[in-house]
Amino acid sequence: MCDKEMASGFLNASAETVYGGKSAFTQSEHNIVAAYLITAGVVSLSSNIVVMLMFVKFRELRTATNAIIINLAFTDIGVAGIGYPMSAASDLHGSWKFGYTGCQIYAALNIFFGMASIGLLTVVAIDRYLTICRPDIGQKMTTLSYTLLIVAAWLNAVFWSSMPIVGWAGYAPDPTGATCTINWRNNDTSFVSYTMTVVTVNFIIPLAVMFYCYYNVSVTVKRYKASNCLDNMDWSDQMDVTKMSIIMIVMFLAAWSPYSIVCLWASFGDPKQIPAPMAIIAPLFAKSSTFYNPCIYVVANKKFRRAIIGMLRCQTRQRITISNQLPMTASTAPLNP
Repeated sequence: MCDKEMASGFLNASAETVYGGKSAFTQSEHNIVAAYLITAGVVSLSSNIVVMLMFVKFRELRTATNAIIINLAFTDIGVAGIGYPMSAASDLHGSWKFGYTGCQIYAALNIFFGMASIGLLTVVAIDRYLTICRPDIGQKMTTLSYTLLIVAAWLNAVFWSSMPIVGWAGYAPDPTGATCTINWRNNDTSFVSYTMTVVTVNFIIPLAVMFYCYYNVSVTVKRYKASNCLDNMDWSDQMDVTKMSIIMIVMFLAAWSPYSIVCLWASFGDPKQIPAPMAIIAPLFAKSSTFYNPCIYVVANKKFRRAIIGMLRCQTRQRITISNQLPMTASTAPLNP
């Protein structure tokens, strides 16, 4: 009986040390992070909601390719609407304030939306490859085909985000104590195997697929340019979408590389040697895509720019033209209602 009470007391003490323990950051540093999260959350939510409204208002934007973008915007809204507020509240509090259950939910949702975003970006790359390099296959793609690819990206995210909850690795607060992520401070066999598998399946392989797709896209475009086959509006739109996609991939690398480095460092080195600032900057970088993706949509795509200008000016659909007048491929044809 005494041993059970001692064990229970030890577990409670350990839980208090992890949840609500001393942070590696000062309160001033926590306040700075909270201010960033609040600002980023407001910008991300408002901009991604505008993107979603564009698709609702302009049927011309509801194409197969843009359906993937809609799902990306949803992942951004998920992180900004759930992850940012919980983390900002904890930073203002000085430590994680939502307990064990809140930590599991927060970390799982952030990993879920992050993995979904990576999967959807890979689907975008595949779409660009099929549309531009393999039109014989791209033109056979149906709404169902794109739906299956999108669902596969979401299911992949569900699997990997749920594994730490059921016992493969785990979720816990990071050294700052104000946010939860994969428990890389406990770099046992379970953590190392999970981390290496996730980095391989959700970082290295997607990057390889994206590189292959966009390399072939660039080769194909150069060949078309050399034969002067790009002189029509449909190809102009395709190039806009492709440029937008490539910029998103580059920014994806910038966002997720620091987090991957921290995970690999924790797997093969001493987690205690990872600086606290790097521990918090890495996940913040990973979340940054929630507010820069909408900017990329508008800057790199003429249709998006026309739509957003029309919305800001409160123009009706009849007063703004955002679609082309030429036959379109399957990826640019409007989806069936």
